[in-house]
Amino acid sequence: MSSPPRPEGLRERKKARTRRTIQEQALRLFAEQGYEATTVEQIAEAAEISPSTFFRYFPTKEDVVVQDDYDPVMLAALAAQPAGLDPVPALRAAMREAFAQIPPEEEEQIRARTRLQLSHPALRARAVDNMIATIDVFTRALSARMTSAPADRAAADLLARTAAGAVVGAMLAALFSWAESDGTRPLADIVDETLALLESGLRP
Repeated sequence: MSSPPRPEGLRERKKARTRRTIQEQALRLFAEQGYEATTVEQIAEAAEISPSTFFRYFPTKEDVVVQDDYDPVMLAALAAQPAGLDPVPALRAAMREAFAQIPPEEEEQIRARTRLQLSHPALRARAVDNMIATIDVFTRALSARMTSAPADRAAADLLARTAAGAVVGAMLAALFSWAESDGTRPLADIVDETLALLESGLRP
């Protein structure tokens, strides 16, 4: 028999469920009555929480569209890649593994959130902030994988940031293209094809 889950595990799962519920109800309301017309109070009521609880999970209404929990999954996949793998191939393999874990129902939520980001200036601005934060996270992870001498540390850090920026930019292009399409192809396939182009030096 498996041992019962630790209390902190239960708390984390409950928090994750609450986050998902808030986002699901928010997206439903946005689809029904529009993003601008939907208030935090309405989202909180639909999710059966208080507005103060909403703000513990999402600092602003924009964050309920922009934020997600995928960075830790991607970082775990990156950490599992062979140490000698170059930055872009390592990130490509990590993204392939991470996106393949996303179930179809979550893909539909990602599509809805991405379309909202494309449609509203305030959301586009927050998406840029989020993208910069993701680049920083990937940069640190890639830098930690590199074992260059101290004299080469600056060059290694520049390589890590350049690779992280290029991969995140390519992922963003793939995500936007996928969100605007009919969505019949899995997101993981489109992201991998985009990163394959980047890995090949943008040669088809």
